Amino acid sequence: MGSKNKLRRFRENEAFENVIQPSREELERDQFSLKGKWKQEFFKNDNPIVLELGCGKGEYTIGLSKQDAAKNFIGIDIKGARFWRGAKTAIEGDFKNVAFLRTQIELIDCIFAENEVDEIWITFPDPQIKYKRTKHRLTNTKFLQKYKYILKPEGLVNLKTDSEFMHGYTLGLLHGEGHEIIYAHHDIYKNEYSPKAVTEIQTFYEKQYLNQGKPITYIQFRIK
Repeated sequence: MGSKNKLRRFRENEAFENVIQPSREELERDQFSLKGKWKQEFFKNDNPIVLELGCGKGEYTIGLSKQDAAKNFIGIDIKGARFWRGAKTAIEGDFKNVAFLRTQIELIDCIFAENEVDEIWITFPDPQIKYKRTKHRLTNTKFLQKYKYILKPEGLVNLKTDSEFMHGYTLGLLHGEGHEIIYAHHDIYKNEYSPKAVTEIQTFYEKQYLNQGKPITYIQFRIK
């Protein structure tokens, strides 16, 4: 993508009512006005909140919102030029239950209050295979504790990935730390019992992986 296109998308994001872009300083000082008030002040309803972390173009956020209009969906990514597409689609389709948030996922507990979120989706994250990069892996212990804080006690986490490494790493960690694994499969398209939300929504990259014959894995769990 050219720099002119990026700048245009950044400008459009600033004008979109469904895009929130807090500063890091604002979050670190615990001054984010929507923390604990997403339902009342942004969505203006009492419906459950579902997050997509590392949402990319926002395909999953949009897809989930189409499946369930009785929930609020927030796509989170640091790259605003990517989720511009999802934000624009939501505006064009008049999806009132969709928002996009530009921030680092490590600051998620500065954005949402304790027990404010009902469900989290992590779709095709960078597996961060090198040992030195494990601190950025979205299912490591540090991140799981942040998710536990913002999730309701029975809140769910979903991991969908083409990375067998990420799937195995996460399963091992969940077992080792005593979390509740509700569902796990190493090839969701070869399992007739795979949840609808997992097989009926496909991202751009997921379609490429499937064309290459790569299996898509999935885990749903609760953090204890």
